[in-house]
Amino acid sequence: MDFTDKVVIVTGASSGIGAATAIEFSALGAKVAMVGRNETKLTEVAKKCKNPLVIIADVSKDDDVKRIVNDTVAHFGKLDILVNNAGMAIGGSFLSENAMEVYDKVMATNLRAAVYLTHLAAPHIIKTKGNIINVSSICALIVLAKGIASYHTAKAGLDHFTRSVAAELAPSGVRVNVVNPGPVKSDFSRNCGLNEEQLVVAAENITKRTALGRRSEPIEMADIILFLASDKAKAITGSSFLADNGIFIKAD
Repeated sequence: MDFTDKVVIVTGASSGIGAATAIEFSALGAKVAMVGRNETKLTEVAKKCKNPLVIIADVSKDDDVKRIVNDTVAHFGKLDILVNNAGMAIGGSFLSENAMEVYDKVMATNLRAAVYLTHLAAPHIIKTKGNIINVSSICALIVLAKGIASYHTAKAGLDHFTRSVAAELAPSGVRVNVVNPGPVKSDFSRNCGLNEEQLVVAAENITKRTALGRRSEPIEMADIILFLASDKAKAITGSSFLADNGIFIKAD
């Protein structure tokens, strides 16, 4: 695959799937705008890319979202590909007193940010006949665990948002697809507040849930994202690509 001179925005690029995706796009010739909140981590990932645009931003803030698109277009002159990857989860019972506060925070990052970024980026992507890839989760399809109802809801919404926007943008030559990862070796669980002991237990438990008995490396998801962004996938839009190591089909 060749992405020479293609301009790509990758949110959540400071670690995990986002970092692997940014690095891979850059290696294949793309000009990458890397977005993240953690400046230290983002700077380290940027060292593995070729002249990226590093944007420190919080996608849950409207002004930051506007800056992401405006700075990218101002710096590179256009926009071809948007990867809405930034995400987060907060555990807790939906019966808790702060349930709606948690819901609003999770939805703001996992769904509203993708919607707003897509809204602002779409006019630029229409000009280049580019495409959009959203990063969802197996949690959009099944209830993976108790206490993360807001996360399940946000990811399910992201999947259907993908299909809806794909239908609207198809006449303009723009493709929109979504990837649904299962367990991936990344900082996601640590960023959600789990301590080292809890991380070990969580990794063991989720691995047992998979039919293949494994967790994916971030590069595996990046490979799917890049395929969907490439001309090899020019017939694919409005599709969900499940890469969950067989959680969905495992029979007890």
